[in-house]
Amino acid sequence: MDEKNKDLSVGTEDEESFEELFNKSFVEPVFFNPGEKIKAAVITTTKEWVFIDLGGKSEGAIAAEEFIDDEGNATVKEGDTIEAYFLSSRNNEKLFTTLISGNAAAKAHLEDVYENRIPVEGLIEKEVKGGFEVKIAGNIRAFCPFSQMGPHRIEDAEPFIGQKMIFKIIEYSENGRNIIVSHRVILEEERQIQKEALRGSLEEGMTVQGDITSVKKFGAFVDIGGIEGLIPISEISWGRVEDTESVLSIGQKVEVAIMKLDWENDKFSFSLKEIQPDPWITMSQRYSEGSTHKGKVARLAQFGAFVTLEPGIDGLMHISELGKSKRIKHPGEVLEQGQTIEVKIGKIDEEARRVSLLMISDEEGSRETDDYKKHMAGSSGKSSGSFGTLGDLLQQKLSKK
Repeated sequence: MDEKNKDLSVGTEDEESFEELFNKSFVEPVFFNPGEKIKAAVITTTKEWVFIDLGGKSEGAIAAEEFIDDEGNATVKEGDTIEAYFLSSRNNEKLFTTLISGNAAAKAHLEDVYENRIPVEGLIEKEVKGGFEVKIAGNIRAFCPFSQMGPHRIEDAEPFIGQKMIFKIIEYSENGRNIIVSHRVILEEERQIQKEALRGSLEEGMTVQGDITSVKKFGAFVDIGGIEGLIPISEISWGRVEDTESVLSIGQKVEVAIMKLDWENDKFSFSLKEIQPDPWITMSQRYSEGSTHKGKVARLAQFGAFVTLEPGIDGLMHISELGKSKRIKHPGEVLEQGQTIEVKIGKIDEEARRVSLLMISDEEGSRETDDYKKHMAGSSGKSSGSFGTLGDLLQQKLSKK
């Protein structure tokens, strides 16, 4: 290579080196959305500010007052990692705040906190008409309606008094003289995060743990930690449940099977009975055609009477069977709901889960009812809750007509 070319090549290398240096010195701007939550390391602290590393040689600033405890000591130092929320950019500085709590710096940021939906710590001081008085940012008065404290109706306000909780400001007006806060919003946001996590892990048929949150006539609602769904009354037990409150109560921990997951419509259903032994699986070990059993009249219909042999196993005695002694128009003419009787198994259809019941004749039931008749002879005549052969009971009823 000659001198001329050599000099030219050196110049090119110098120019390329300069370009590389220029590119390295260029800092890509870092943008944040108001209210955006970040994790950042503390770079340095001064009396007024705590500076955090935003990456790309960018820094953010947080008022030092947010990191002073009640005794006046600093709670962070260089190298610590903290969580903060972006407030705004002022004078080419990016301002952040931690969870808004009781300090002078917090008061100046309350409107920004409201606009950017940043959480604020509050002390529930007392119950007032329609809700609670809450102190935020030290001594700023706010109001939290009962409906905004949580997803369920508050029956007793006393346990909340004196509690510190996290809120979001949902209304800010009159230059801060009218502030309404909500804890319910915080819970809903947390549940949404939990829900998304559950969506990828839950499947219908799985067994999960949960807490009963509400009890209704038609069933009970259960919270499995992220989603809440219904246990229909028909899924509480293999046996017939008349009163949900007699079986379940608010706060009760239960194990349930997932019946349906409808993420799009936010509808979920669960079953208690699916994790309990199915009585029909071992039914043949306890019942056989022609055997006699005690049962309780569960329901009367125009076509016959349903008799519960055990929880989850009901049999039907057709009205034609009940009317052998005398033609009747309705089972209620000879039987009462809740009455205990003795019946005979006519036919078992395990596949269809059906049992047909027969009336025990006087001859068949004479031995079983001897004790019953002796008892009746020495009693006051009240037979409610007693049992005998169905033939005896029919004769007693029909003879009175």
